[in-house]
Amino acid sequence: MTTSELKRLSQELGETTREKIQAAEYGLAVLEEKQQLKQQYDELEAEYETIRTEMEQLKEVSRGAGAVAGRG
Repeated sequence: MTTSELKRLSQELGETTREKIQAAEYGLAVLEEKQQLKQQYDELEAEYETIRTEMEQLKEVSRGAGAVAGRG
C-alpha cells in the first residue's frame, strides 16, 4: 500500500467517523425532542381528563339543581 493510498483511506475514515458522529448527534436530538413531546402530551392528556371530570361534575350538579327546581 502506498503512502497516497494510506492518506486517502485515512481521510475517508475521518470523514466517515465525522458523519457517524453527526448522525448520532441528530439521533440524540430527535430522541430528546420525542421525550419533550411525550411529556407535553402526557401533561395535556392529564389536563384534558381533569377538565372532562369537572364538566361531568358540573353536569351532575346542573341536573340535580334542575330536579330540585322542578319540584317547587
